[in-house]
Amino acid sequence: MHLSVRTLALPAAALAAALSLTACQSSSDPDAAPAPAPTSASPRQTTGTDPTAEATPTTAAPDPTRTTAPATAPTKTPPKKTARPTQAPAPSSTPADGAGGDDDARPLRPCTAQDVKVVASKVSRPINHLALTITNTGGRTCDALGAPLVGFDHSQAPIRIMEESKPQAVVTLAPGESAYASVLLTGEPGGPGEDTHGMTVRTVKVNLTADSMKTVPAPEGTFVDDGAAVSYWQRELEDALQF
Repeated sequence: MHLSVRTLALPAAALAAALSLTACQSSSDPDAAPAPAPTSASPRQTTGTDPTAEATPTTAAPDPTRTTAPATAPTKTPPKKTARPTQAPAPSSTPADGAGGDDDARPLRPCTAQDVKVVASKVSRPINHLALTITNTGGRTCDALGAPLVGFDHSQAPIRIMEESKPQAVVTLAPGESAYASVLLTGEPGGPGEDTHGMTVRTVKVNLTADSMKTVPAPEGTFVDDGAAVSYWQRELEDALQF
């Protein structure tokens, strides 16, 4: 019985020695691969994706068979010019016969007996002249057209008009303004004019238009003959007395 126990103890001791030797060799072997360390899942890891992997943009490879036309700047089309309508000039008023041209475009409005005051006065120079003055006493502008038609007393025909006195423009009278005409007297009482059917007159008839006449007193001793004449209306008295 004692002999069998020793026999069993010897193999057990040999087995323990073999295991110890194997452990020493494993720890001292430099070529042995270390056991992998356990890894813990990252909290950022999502199902089916690698949290450490960076997204790389995908660039499509150019198609060698496709031709890209160079960009061309758009061509600007110049705007079409629109022809402007031609405006016809405004018709200008035609002055009455014997009147000069009117500078403004307004229609002419002849001065009438209702618009003006008429005065006949004798002047010292030149001799044998009367001065006719018309003054606009109305509230509107009027035009002294042409020359007045002048007669004396009961004469039927007007005296001659001196065409050389025609002005370059119609004389326009604003309220309060005046125009002038001269009446040429060709004789004095007792002078040579008495042989040409001369007479002393008392009144002067002034026709401003064909149907507008004023009769005013003639200066005392006014003597006229068949050669009497009248000028056109003038802006200044000095201009009228030149004729």
